[in-house]
Amino acid sequence: MQQHYDVIIIGTGAGGGTLAHSLAETGKRILMIERGNWVPREKENWDTREVFINERYHATEMWYGGNGKPFRPHTSYNVGGNTKFYGSILFRFREGDFSEVQHHDGVSPAWPIRYEDLAPYYTRAEQLYAVHGTRGEDPTEPPSNDPFPWPAMSHEPRMQEVDDGLRRQGIKTFHLPVGILLDEQNPETSSCIRCNTFDGFACPLNAKADAATMCVIPALRHPNVSLLTEGFVTRLRTDPTGRSVTAVDVEHPSGPMQLSADIIVVSAGAVNSAALLLRSADEKHPNGLANSSDQVGRNYMCHNNSAIITVFRKPNPTRFARTIGINDFYWGTEDFPYPMGHLSSGLKSQPEMLATAAPSTKLPGVGLTLDYMAAHGVDWWATTEDLPMPDNRVSLTPSGDIMLSYTPNNREAHTRLLGKLKQLAERLDDGMSHFIPHDVYLAQRIPLAGVAHQGGTCRFGDDPNSSVLDVNCKAHDVDNLYVVDASFFPSSSSVNPALTIMANALRVGDHLKQRLAASKPSMTDAMLAVAS
Repeated sequence: MQQHYDVIIIGTGAGGGTLAHSLAETGKRILMIERGNWVPREKENWDTREVFINERYHATEMWYGGNGKPFRPHTSYNVGGNTKFYGSILFRFREGDFSEVQHHDGVSPAWPIRYEDLAPYYTRAEQLYAVHGTRGEDPTEPPSNDPFPWPAMSHEPRMQEVDDGLRRQGIKTFHLPVGILLDEQNPETSSCIRCNTFDGFACPLNAKADAATMCVIPALRHPNVSLLTEGFVTRLRTDPTGRSVTAVDVEHPSGPMQLSADIIVVSAGAVNSAALLLRSADEKHPNGLANSSDQVGRNYMCHNNSAIITVFRKPNPTRFARTIGINDFYWGTEDFPYPMGHLSSGLKSQPEMLATAAPSTKLPGVGLTLDYMAAHGVDWWATTEDLPMPDNRVSLTPSGDIMLSYTPNNREAHTRLLGKLKQLAERLDDGMSHFIPHDVYLAQRIPLAGVAHQGGTCRFGDDPNSSVLDVNCKAHDVDNLYVVDASFFPSSSSVNPALTIMANALRVGDHLKQRLAASKPSMTDAMLAVAS
């Protein structure tokens, strides 16, 4: 393979994959480097035991907590990154999320850009990722004159009953925005079959709107775009001034490689991107590449997340349950005037999922079999913003392994949100019989091992003393280095981060197109000129 490119993108997930798709049509030589490989299309994709118990698709490496104890992170290294396994719930951040917000535990900072700056890119990202939804239902949604590209997913009968019951209580439920290749009007030709193995599973039908399906595969149809799989980038090297990355060191099964590009984009996920910059310390960057601010790795955020089952006497045969959203408590209530966050119907639990860490077929003090819980349960997901704290951070152990130090914050707001959910569930049907947090039986605590919503480790801003990146997500300290995963987030909001990562990648893509157009013609450009 060639050694020099116009652009090297490290990572193929929501940020890197989307950016590659955006730049593919420029004709510039673009190389995507992916640490993993393609997720195989196999029966095991939909096998609950393989996915949840055997963790077939999780990374096998160990990270370390701030207490020095090792843990296995719930992350995956493959083409498409964690989007291959995400729930594909694609929210725009609320307009107020871009401003300074007072929370119960402190303040989440303002962004250096406003919602209006990102709004057109949100629209493009929704189109690119085939988002289904209905404008005007969500009481907190930001302004947009553009409809969703696809109609909202319908509720299955039991979930429609739940939705109706919530609305009778005055809750302004809405259809979740879902990125999925589903055509309910023409099911005979729809890629999606509306199965019960979506959130947390890879889709062997390529019906989930993940970064591999929607961006990487189409980008590779361009002759100027290439992909190196199983390539682990160990460090970035700079020129003698320290102002430009001149080499990318890669470990590969075929042997070590050293590649280069005019522009280097890091998009390995907020944890691994920070770790790469820290590993790349040199004489000009003794604390890590692009780290004169001492902010690389700091301000790690992952949300306060809880998964809950509300168990009713009425059975719930729903297959695809992720269709109901609740944001009535997002900005707080009269009795608690601080933001609480977002509620949504969750992945429909199956007995094998519940059994991953249950010591027996019955939960202590509950008296319900896992089969009964799965058959009668309505699952929920609750998200509350966590605040950026400098000591919540990614660092390296003396041996170079990842250390993730995290102390939860803003928990009172999350507890209040769970209380609101419990109150709503008690008034549904003839009353729920049990309200069971998943951490009763999950082996790992969501805050540390669950890194799906990771962000904030290379925040962007106008001041080089307090941020790593400028408003275009270019490193303040390095002229040709960009970061486009959730590392750039100054705050986390209380909704899923994926669409904001995608929209920002498109925004940065437009900036890079201008930069590339102003640079010298690439070899591809020259060959096309000769051919014409």
